[in-house]
Amino acid sequence: MTRPRPQISPALAGAVDLSALKRPPATGEGPAADAGPGGVEITEANLEAEVLARSNEIPVVVLLWSPRSDASVQLGEVLSGLVAADGGKWSLASVNVDTTPRVAQMFGVQAVPTVVAVAAGQPLSSFQGMQPADQLRRWVDSLLEATAGKLSGSPDAETEQVDPAVEQARAHLDRGDFESALTAYQAILDGNPNHAEAKGAVRQIGFLQRATAHPQNAVALADAAPADIDAAFAAADVEILQQNVVAAFARLTALVKSTSGDDRATVRARLVELFDLFDPADPEVIAGRRNLANALY
Repeated sequence: MTRPRPQISPALAGAVDLSALKRPPATGEGPAADAGPGGVEITEANLEAEVLARSNEIPVVVLLWSPRSDASVQLGEVLSGLVAADGGKWSLASVNVDTTPRVAQMFGVQAVPTVVAVAAGQPLSSFQGMQPADQLRRWVDSLLEATAGKLSGSPDAETEQVDPAVEQARAHLDRGDFESALTAYQAILDGNPNHAEAKGAVRQIGFLQRATAHPQNAVALADAAPADIDAAFAAADVEILQQNVVAAFARLTALVKSTSGDDRATVRARLVELFDLFDPADPEVIAGRRNLANALY
């Protein structure tokens, strides 16, 4: 099932926790090699170069797979054929979840095969399970259309003039310096309150900083204390990072139903904030807003 996804931009975007990918790679890893199902095999050592940096040039489709899964191998074969046919318009990378569990964890994988499309260092779209070849073709075409002219490897990318302030903010983001990136984007936003990229980046970075500070057992803590609003907020953030988007929306919607007055208003505001992290046209966001309206009235 395709997860809610934001508009592509060099800003932080999406539900996959790629913040962890900015950590320095562990030493002792070998160089990139051809993967079992196809593409470049991703390890902690080459993750930065082959996924994050590469995705600034062309889209990178990451296949998270296991040799124990026949569907994973079949999906890899189809994707390998597509990337070969497209002649370098996008890159295929693969992560063996059995041999590189830390990398798989960074992507929040819950099942194999899982495919995540990364552009400009951030996730754009993802799905789980085998898909028909024609549907995969349409998915890739949609990815190429969404990123056309927006990455440095695109044929018409050189025609885009980038504001030096935006370029500097993006550079901070590429280095994983979220504090500096937030300051830079906020300065852009102060001068131009309608700047779309800066507005989205400030919102996304703020969420990521908050969400990654929660304890790993935040969901269990909230489940044990269903009336605790702060615990529910923390759990919803963690669920977003883990791509449990429906669960996060449902948790706070249920809390809206069980609260009143100022508490209800506070919970509603947080839920709307989570909706705004995603493309408003995504079905799960539309369903979430509809469920919230039903809970309020």
